[in-house]
Amino acid sequence: MHDAAQHDSGERGFASDNYSGVHPEVLDAIIAANGGHQSSYGADAYTARLQEVIGRHLGEQARAWPVFNGTGANVTALQSVVPRWGAVICAEGAHINTDENGAPERVGGMKLLAAPTPDGKLTPELVRARAAGRGDEHRAQPAAVSITQSTEVGTLYTPDEISALAEVSHDLGMVLHIDGARLANAAAALDLPLAAFTTDAGADIISLGATKNGALGAEAVVTLTPGVADGLIFLRKVNMQLASKMRFLSAQLIAMFDTDLWLRNARHANAMAERLRAAVEDIPGVSFAYPTRANAVFARLPEGVADRVRERFFFYDWDTEAREVRWMCSFDTTSEDVDTLARLVRQACPTDR
Repeated sequence: MHDAAQHDSGERGFASDNYSGVHPEVLDAIIAANGGHQSSYGADAYTARLQEVIGRHLGEQARAWPVFNGTGANVTALQSVVPRWGAVICAEGAHINTDENGAPERVGGMKLLAAPTPDGKLTPELVRARAAGRGDEHRAQPAAVSITQSTEVGTLYTPDEISALAEVSHDLGMVLHIDGARLANAAAALDLPLAAFTTDAGADIISLGATKNGALGAEAVVTLTPGVADGLIFLRKVNMQLASKMRFLSAQLIAMFDTDLWLRNARHANAMAERLRAAVEDIPGVSFAYPTRANAVFARLPEGVADRVRERFFFYDWDTEAREVRWMCSFDTTSEDVDTLARLVRQACPTDR
């Protein structure tokens, strides 16, 4: 039998939770969905079943629209609630502002109004400040607020904080969107059901992530407020996010959310990040830029240490000037991986401090 593998399956890293493979239970679900024929473009048994599954987590009014990737989910979700003249308020470090290559502006046709934040989190005061100019025909009109849970720097919004943002958004006639690429990690860290900081907190529409948490490639736009985004039925096609064989996307999401797989994977990734931080926090010269709440560790290392450790494990620099790196843990990160990384950091750090 031909061996199709093109990489060393023993290779490990801490660069991104996108670097990990697919959870076996997700692969099994894809295989189970593969027999026979099913209607295309979402008119299949799996996509119908997905609505029931998502409804259990987020309320019976919730509707899931599977898409291929996180950027597609964010752009499509925001485009569905923002008019052509509209703008989106977000944190300066938000993924839609820094890592989506201008897709919200170029593809979605919306203006991003980014607010500087010390911890990746918007506040009602920041939202009100960025919403200035409403009614001025010379300015893009704020129509949505987008927050990320967990944030790009691993911090978390509490349900009360999200409720406050929903309240100010709605008071100003805007919609609250949550980029939930790592929503499962947030739920695991907060020890709360998904609805507690989404539906129950007043969010209107979310991008529900699964790929970073063990899926092959499946995300969903989920509407939480009835009628908030009636154009989604058309926008997925416009944005090239309408899967012809949608059953395979839906099957992945069912495998995740019809069981506790989403939570098991997230809890494990979070636990590995906590273990990593604990293993290096006493090393002289090592400090941390943010609290470690989800599955990311942001560490500041002595000069030259990162490059030496990267000879064994790849990871990214987050802030080069501050010698700050990001270590991401995944559903398949092992204790041995963590302990080996910590040992290499300890060995690479100077002892004459």
